[in-house]
Amino acid sequence: MTGWLRAHPLTADRPIVTRLVLAVAVTMAVVLLLSLGFVYWRVSFALDRQLNQDLLAYQAIVQRAVEAGTDPATGTPGETFQIYDTAGHVEMSAATSPRRLVPRSVVQHTAAGSASELDVGRLLPPEGAAYRALVQRMNTPSGAVVVAAAISRSHHDEALRELLLQLTVAGILALASAAIVGYRTARAALAPVERYRQAAASHGQDPAGNRLPVPARRDDELARLGRTLNELLDSIEASHNRERQFLADASHELRTPLTLMRTELEFALLRERDPDELRTALSSLDGQVRRLVELSNALLDIEELRAPGRVLRERVDLRRLCDGVASRHRPALKASGRRLIIAIHAQEVRASERWLEVALDNLVANAVKHGAGTVFVNVTPRGGSLEIAVRDEGEGFPEDFIDKAFERFSRAQVSRSIPGSGLGLALVDAVAQAHGGTASIAGSTVSMVITDAP
Repeated sequence: MTGWLRAHPLTADRPIVTRLVLAVAVTMAVVLLLSLGFVYWRVSFALDRQLNQDLLAYQAIVQRAVEAGTDPATGTPGETFQIYDTAGHVEMSAATSPRRLVPRSVVQHTAAGSASELDVGRLLPPEGAAYRALVQRMNTPSGAVVVAAAISRSHHDEALRELLLQLTVAGILALASAAIVGYRTARAALAPVERYRQAAASHGQDPAGNRLPVPARRDDELARLGRTLNELLDSIEASHNRERQFLADASHELRTPLTLMRTELEFALLRERDPDELRTALSSLDGQVRRLVELSNALLDIEELRAPGRVLRERVDLRRLCDGVASRHRPALKASGRRLIIAIHAQEVRASERWLEVALDNLVANAVKHGAGTVFVNVTPRGGSLEIAVRDEGEGFPEDFIDKAFERFSRAQVSRSIPGSGLGLALVDAVAQAHGGTASIAGSTVSMVITDAP
């Protein structure tokens, strides 16, 4: 029913409250029509049964009188009779009978041997003389006759008319009440939706504006919808803030290499340069381009990790992963007289091999650039998680730097003279969070914990 109302051209563009009220009203009208029709049928059936019983009793009295050759009694109000010959002519009639109780055709049909019952007069609109007649053939000593016994339907019809009136009034009142209650209920139920709409409209003008007004103690469908929308608004606001921060960080960090590249080009174009000078300028430009590429790739990697659903887990062979990272860094460590020691206490983990390798590579690279002595890599299972810890024998991170070490472009004061983008640890933290884990620092140890998804 509601689907029909939603698709019907007369209601398709109407407000939801109107469609709900129409659905309730139409459904209630159908239910009332069926219910009231059933009540009317049951009452009518009971009245008809009583009327037929009274008619049969009166017909028996008339038949006994005709068989005895006496005149039937006519003193009971509402009861009358007529006796016809087989041709349909009236032979005897009660004083209260009309000119004919039944048509001649009915008498002739009954004379042929079939009893007949008929109602004379309409229920609506009411008529002055309404009765029910029972017509039957009888054999008497003087010959065959047709006897018609009739009983008035005035009380029967009056009761049905009164019932119809009462049912109609009750049905209209019930339908009106259902429509009013349905309207008020629909308005009350949809009021939170309108408040949500207004709050969402104000949020569109102010992304950091108020959230949807969700009652704290309610847990119905609309309250859960409001909480879900608030979570969506939080996500939108966080994405908006990340986008602004990304643009601010990118513009700030890219400005320096771009300015240096422009200066190098302008200086190289001031006059004719010999091949050695051009080679020096191009080498400097190549270094700045590499820095730009490194910055761009790191920033894009971080944003890709923070997008939902971008980490596809698979079985990762931890031994093969660590050996691949070690092969890239051992030459530099060996050249400086340092070592890399890896201890693996787990065989495999379900994670993104690509991002896990990126994170481990950044951890080791950070220890190689800023640490001292031997670099230790420990891979240890922790219940349903996996911990990857990288430690060196240096002094570790300054205490005032640890709280912001995982922020983008954050670099300790002592390491600013060493080339780097300040995005390595931020990328490690993004990998950990994308795998449902965390990253932390303790002294010279940087740890990354990720969940081992089943």
